[in-house]
Amino acid sequence: MDEAGMLPGVPHLRSLADVAQLVEALSPLYVRFSAGPVADAATASRDHESGCLLPGLSVNPLTPEPWWDRQPEHWLARQLCQYAHLLAPDRYPWVLTGEIAGRGPDCEPLLVDTTPIASIDRSVVDEAADLYERVFRQGATS
Repeated sequence: MDEAGMLPGVPHLRSLADVAQLVEALSPLYVRFSAGPVADAATASRDHESGCLLPGLSVNPLTPEPWWDRQPEHWLARQLCQYAHLLAPDRYPWVLTGEIAGRGPDCEPLLVDTTPIASIDRSVVDEAADLYERVFRQGATS
């Protein structure tokens, strides 16, 4: 990974439309906020609260569920915003695929046999946050 969060040999997505296009072409896809696939392969994932070893990498689905009846970009904005708090100078969002080995403590998929597909520019997370704020009722319970 270079300092801009780009993975060598895979596309660097610079807009929500780019992410939507990739998700439409390949499925299922997931997003992970971390130091990247090389760093993730060198460490074991753990549940921070319990300390339990997780059987895979914690990810968020980018592929919309079949019941989703809104624009794919709305789904992507919601999914990217879920873990945007994990952005840090040494962490960035990247797209991957793999096999689901279980579910984490927040019912998130845990992936094994992962393949990096693309990196996502940090500006896309800002774009997603703007869209999320415009089209969702944040914190609504009914």
